[in-house]
Amino acid sequence: MNLGFIGTGSMGSILIEAFIQSEALEPKQIAASNRTKSKTQKLTDQYPDLRIYPSNIEVALESDIIFICVKPLEFKNVIDEIKNVLLPSQIIVSITSPILIKHLEDQLPCKIAKIIPSITNHECSGASLCMYGNKITEEDKQTLEELLKPISEPLRISEKFTRVTSDISSCGPAFLAFFIQNFVEAAVKETGIPREEATRLASEMVLGTGKLLTSGGFTPETLTERVCVPGGITAEGIKLMSNELDGVFNQLIQTTHAKYEEDLNKVESMFYDSSKN
Repeated sequence: MNLGFIGTGSMGSILIEAFIQSEALEPKQIAASNRTKSKTQKLTDQYPDLRIYPSNIEVALESDIIFICVKPLEFKNVIDEIKNVLLPSQIIVSITSPILIKHLEDQLPCKIAKIIPSITNHECSGASLCMYGNKITEEDKQTLEELLKPISEPLRISEKFTRVTSDISSCGPAFLAFFIQNFVEAAVKETGIPREEATRLASEMVLGTGKLLTSGGFTPETLTERVCVPGGITAEGIKLMSNELDGVFNQLIQTTHAKYEEDLNKVESMFYDSSKN
């Protein structure tokens, strides 16, 4: 199997590195292109057998499965460039949430999948959110999910839940890291504890909590109840956060959905208005 990556920015490079480091793929099985040469150079410095091409068309010609890892408003230019060389047997994978499967099926002759990764895949953890177009067979789905298993837990979801599942799986690490950052900064300011020590404690806490919630038999509710002894110190902290954060997470989801709708409208205009010209 040969994989292609058009775009080797943050998420594209994370996926390439994860596939190689997990031994899901050898570097020679991966072809990549990027308009910024320094980004592909960094990858080839690390993996000399990686196949780097100057054009997206060459990546498309050399790949069975092609991951397109570019920003939403760059997507139309990429598929316009490669669509005439694609075959019905090939699979295009979008990792960009506002790009709908129907957008690509309307434009391309090949099979379409949408897979939303997470930065946690870099550590061979977290989920990959999998959505499939009408031409994808069950065998294709199995192929993609077997590819993803060494770096993640592949989960099939409905495309209508793309945004909220991405909020939790893909945006969630940044939201959680932001919480930890502020927790650490407050601890340093209020007590004088060394920042490195507080950061290490917080990081180990997150790792242990993740294990409790995945393999330890706890849910978020039961874990809170177990730690939060009535009348104790944790209970006072939970009481404070319940009051101060009331409605914040609803607003968070509303905010990400509003941005998604804004991006989706731009994508719709880009795909369908240009097709009328």
